[in-house]
Amino acid sequence: VQLQASGGGLVQAGGSLRLSCAASGRFVSIYDVGWYRRVPGNERELVARIGSDGNTNYGVPGLGRFFIARDNGKNNWYLQMNDLKPDDTAEYICYAKIRPQWGRDASDRWGQGTQVTVSS
Repeated sequence: VQLQASGGGLVQAGGSLRLSCAASGRFVSIYDVGWYRRVPGNERELVARIGSDGNTNYGVPGLGRFFIARDNGKNNWYLQMNDLKPDDTAEYICYAKIRPQWGRDASDRWGQGTQVTVSS
């Protein structure tokens, strides 16, 4: 199973970016999916997550500015980030709880990060 993140880049403060993550490979079910972010020297922190039932959970930094959505048919999920601030500069990492096959436990899988840099 592989998670491929895309959509990062350099943006000015107040701008927007849309991150995407795509799951590929062999698996039977995807449960929670979402995004974390990491700044060098800091712990990884939750940005947003969405369950297979559509319920969402947001970390404090992105409340009211970031929105997560998923397309179950395409095994993709997205993070719309609005009104970006320099403090949002980080590596954004997508994750998913995936069951590789029936009879095996689901486990967290992590993609590579995509860098978001917000200039003031």
